[in-house]
Amino acid sequence: MLRLLLGALVMPVMLSAQINPANITIARDSFGVPHIFAPTDAEGAYGLAWAHAEDDFNSIQQVALPARGMMGRAYGKKGAVGDYVFRLLRCREITEEKWHTLSPQFIRLIEGYVQGLNDYAAAHPKEVLVKGLFPVSTKEYIASSVLAVSVFNGAERALTSIMNGTAPKALESDPKGSNAIAVHPTKTNTGEAFLVVNAHQPNEGPQAFYEAHVCTDEGWNVLGGLLAGGPCILHGANEHLGWAHTVNNVDRVDVYQLKINPNNSNQYRFDGQWLNLEKAKVKLKVKGVPVSIKRVAYWCKYGATIKTKQGVFAIRMGANMEIRALEQWYRMNKAKNFSQFYEALSMQGLSMFNIVYADRHDTIFYVNNALVPIRDTAAQFNWRSTLPGNTSRTLWTQFKKLNELPQYVNPGSGYLFNTNHSPFLATAPGYNLNPAKYSKADGWEMYHNNRSLRFNELMPEQEKIDMDKLKAIKFDKRYPQRLAFGVIIDSMYAVDPEAYPQWRSVIENFQQWDRNGVPDSKGAAVFLLSYHHMQNRQGGPISKAEALATYEAAHNYQMQHFGHSQATLGNVQKLVRGNDEQPMYGLPDVLAAEYSVPYKKGLRKVTVGDAYIMFIRYRKTGLPVIETINTYGASARPESPHFADQMPLYMQQKTKPMTLDKQLVLQTAEGIYHPGK
Repeated sequence: MLRLLLGALVMPVMLSAQINPANITIARDSFGVPHIFAPTDAEGAYGLAWAHAEDDFNSIQQVALPARGMMGRAYGKKGAVGDYVFRLLRCREITEEKWHTLSPQFIRLIEGYVQGLNDYAAAHPKEVLVKGLFPVSTKEYIASSVLAVSVFNGAERALTSIMNGTAPKALESDPKGSNAIAVHPTKTNTGEAFLVVNAHQPNEGPQAFYEAHVCTDEGWNVLGGLLAGGPCILHGANEHLGWAHTVNNVDRVDVYQLKINPNNSNQYRFDGQWLNLEKAKVKLKVKGVPVSIKRVAYWCKYGATIKTKQGVFAIRMGANMEIRALEQWYRMNKAKNFSQFYEALSMQGLSMFNIVYADRHDTIFYVNNALVPIRDTAAQFNWRSTLPGNTSRTLWTQFKKLNELPQYVNPGSGYLFNTNHSPFLATAPGYNLNPAKYSKADGWEMYHNNRSLRFNELMPEQEKIDMDKLKAIKFDKRYPQRLAFGVIIDSMYAVDPEAYPQWRSVIENFQQWDRNGVPDSKGAAVFLLSYHHMQNRQGGPISKAEALATYEAAHNYQMQHFGHSQATLGNVQKLVRGNDEQPMYGLPDVLAAEYSVPYKKGLRKVTVGDAYIMFIRYRKTGLPVIETINTYGASARPESPHFADQMPLYMQQKTKPMTLDKQLVLQTAEGIYHPGK
């Protein structure tokens, strides 16, 4: 249930200066994507909140619930975990403490956004998940964003591993990820800068990307994707520049084990003294439980603290020490050139995410962005393992500046990319950064993954590239020649199919497979079933016995569910929207990645994948040329004509044209209205 929080950043209450919805225009294009036009940014944010609520109010509320302590009331005991973690991480306290760091301009923006949500809730009371959830306040809204960013940063994984009794060594990379590509005008055959925005996110719910366009008279004109409750575009394009995010895995979270006083379980040793743990009583209201469940949230010098049977642990990260993530995104939205964009990044309000950038002024850029602690590297601590929580030498208090993070501006290769792999492998050989110049204690990614290796196979180093070629790279469904999975499956190729006639067809289908994840591939089906058969295995080469067991499992699965051993990937894997089930391409960690879960009758349903995609071409003059596609459609409401109208294009890996041109939008819109009308 905590993963409901990963979606982005939630919502708040009425304003000092009430917004008049009559000033705001929402134009819906032929795919139902909202284009919001307003005099001020605050009014634009109001319109964005209203439009998003029209399409997916349920997801927005899921992100809001913990800030009001209502997740348990909505989702029972599992939901109450979110309420507890909100209190444990002190999201409300850090918001109060750092409120003064937000600019008046941004506060006006979030006030507008909050009023839009609160007004929508007041107008549609039957859609509210929990009575009393609205109105939400601006500070509750910002506090919820602190929680969301903290969970994104790894708080959930750290807390889960502590509660499971496994001392966390390092935040393991998630195989799911995103792609981002920027190509300099000197590398393209049209002299334009190219940018690919490609998030691999859940297809539905708070973590799914929602597409919108906001245009105001105050110079905010941006199109792209946002998550549930986002008051601005999180990655996309304005008239001058664009950017894409991918998740990074630099070490942003440290875990500590405290030394507890044997005579007092609420005291811990720190620099030779016994200090008291801070305690806060938490009352959790749980659906179906008539009385509140009482818990205690602990805090020490390092941060949020948890008592377990294995000991007492604390976690520390920059994500719940900072409340300006949303303001930084807003300032990125409004930047007009690289200097202004870099100035926005220099706020360091956003505690994570790779950023890949391109503009119409001949600049491409990449940074492995994070709040990276300045750690005491002179001390012989293993910063990627559980640390001693008894000394100020492990208690970092500052972060590295933006210019100290791995970054590139206009490399001679003419391109930059990231697929959640190493920042030291971001472009062509000979133009990459030297990892020796960066501290190993920071835990920078040092690896390739399958997507980065495949990108290198496809990206021409010498010739110029056109947009059609770039699209073909992004939509590629094939694994590289050298696989980069932790589990090494070479022994599966060494099995002689003649020696095992009972599994012969499955073995041959796999061994003859061209590594392409297309729907009619039998080999891809065997690989997908093998992948999930071995998904809990530790890394390293598998033995011949394991290879045979894997083939047997793939064979038996097909026989049980399909009655034969010649199933194709499309027979097994489906893209599902409502009652519509379509054979689906894609595999884990290919450039056009798809990730699936058990569905019904042996089928697997894609739940995370290639998600929101943008292709952007920046010319020296005029507006950028933009094409996009989302997995399903603009609306999460089954009764909407835009519930699944992008799905046919998505299945064909095709795009729809989009624009930042206000007049063109209004001339071609299929619906124009004011919020509430």
